[in-house]
Amino acid sequence: MNTFMPSLFVSHGAPTIALDQSEAHQFLEKLGGTVPKPKSILVVSAHWETETPHVSTAKNPETIYDFYGFPEALYEMTYPAPGAPSLALQVANLIEGAGMGPVTSEDRGLDHGAWVPLMLGFPEANIPVTQLSIQSHLDPAHHYQLGQALRPLRDEGVLILASGNLTHNLGEFRGRPLDAPPPDWVKAFDAWASWAIAEGRIDDLLNYRSRGPEAVRNHPTDEHLLPLFVALGAGDAGQPGRHLHKSYSYGVLAMDAYAFP
Repeated sequence: MNTFMPSLFVSHGAPTIALDQSEAHQFLEKLGGTVPKPKSILVVSAHWETETPHVSTAKNPETIYDFYGFPEALYEMTYPAPGAPSLALQVANLIEGAGMGPVTSEDRGLDHGAWVPLMLGFPEANIPVTQLSIQSHLDPAHHYQLGQALRPLRDEGVLILASGNLTHNLGEFRGRPLDAPPPDWVKAFDAWASWAIAEGRIDDLLNYRSRGPEAVRNHPTDEHLLPLFVALGAGDAGQPGRHLHKSYSYGVLAMDAYAFP
């Protein structure tokens, strides 16, 4: 299959992005139009954390409601896409070939970091999908190497969809309205990350915690930025990322999205 398929990073925000008519919601509704129709989709979500890479071989992945205290309408949503067990085994083989020791999981469904952007961007739910975990105790370089191992999938029409958030400090989240303006410390990191991605500065990005302004304040923990490095690694080395979307939710969540050729 000769379809050009970039790898994507999207910021999925709070689960209520599925309900809120925000700029990010509207962008995600158009996500499917930014790429050719995928043969299948591999989602890398910040919300599946394991010791070693795990990939789901579920034939009919369930919709996981991994959140509490949200509007009832969210718990009534489902994403009944078929699973992609053959893709999952291919992913496992690629990761094993890179010496990264994968594990398959027969019953893992789709957490909200996966099904919310999928439901908005690919609402027909007719494309086979599987999910790959992150290792939040390991560094960005590990996840970049994971993406490099997955790069051949793009030549076969597989969409690698990495889902996290460009900024993510929930300690600063509560009490802010959806349309709150971003504070300077969020804008500083957002602008730096945008520059580094546009310039293809891989080393700076891999060392973002020491080189990015206000990096630790924006990411007290790594997990919501780690999917970015998988998408980055799956792109062509040294090529700049393409900025697909920029907006903010609740002021402290930069909702940027990028495509990597």
